[in-house]
Amino acid sequence: MALKQYKPTSPGRRAGTVSDFAELTNTQSAPLKSLCERLVRRGGRNHHGWITSRHRGGGARRIYRRIDFKRDKDGVVGTVESVEYDPNRSSHIALVKYADGEYRYILAPFGMKAGMSVQSGESVEPLLGHAMPLKSMPTGMDVHNIEMNAGQGGKLVRAAGGSARYLSREGGWAILVLPSGEMRQVREECRATIGQLGNVERQNINWGKAGRTRHRGRRPYVRGTAQNPVSHPLGGGEGRSGGGRHPCSKWGKLAKGGRTRAARKPSSKRILRRRRSVRYGQLPRPS
Repeated sequence: MALKQYKPTSPGRRAGTVSDFAELTNTQSAPLKSLCERLVRRGGRNHHGWITSRHRGGGARRIYRRIDFKRDKDGVVGTVESVEYDPNRSSHIALVKYADGEYRYILAPFGMKAGMSVQSGESVEPLLGHAMPLKSMPTGMDVHNIEMNAGQGGKLVRAAGGSARYLSREGGWAILVLPSGEMRQVREECRATIGQLGNVERQNINWGKAGRTRHRGRRPYVRGTAQNPVSHPLGGGEGRSGGGRHPCSKWGKLAKGGRTRAARKPSSKRILRRRRSVRYGQLPRPS
């Protein structure tokens, strides 16, 4: 995959870049209708109608593709029919037709093409796109779509270009290094898929203009220091100012220095190395 830059016919075109979609094998036809469902947009609102996630709304209409994150169709060989674009996620997806006639969408790793075969199970070969428990997989592999609990379905490493390094096994636990740099333990019965996810260059895309961000359903974000003092604690003042106090939210909650993870979250004790180092003078988070 590579990025494409158009002739600068406008200021937005001058700065923006787009993907060339070279990995895709199906760019014209619609997705498989039996694996699609209507996606209801809520504009960041919960079931009460209150906005709980700001700056969301609008955007292009999307059709949701149901993805097989569990990869539990063991003993049946599947053939990749096409690699397609999915507007609901950053990575590409692959349409797989199994020998019994069933179709499923899976996350497409880098290098997957139409006509390739994929399998899942405990005794399959460790090839690109194959899914198996970590205990059946040789160490040193790059994996994605990793389960945190056996049979739950992949939860870790699902974004474009993502891959985790499978280091070792010990005492029924597999040790993985995630893309963030975090090193954690996962039960060796959990499944993972071999390979690095495709659409690697997506992180380098320059959106170029505000309109492309609006098409993605992201509404404008106004800095607190640019607002009036009645609208934000950092607002007001003559000319541009630094706010006059520590960064905080619209409702006065401090934005820096606080914990963002629950102290007693069950999976915390399986983190061997955190993705961020402990700041000087700050106590380490409980494990």
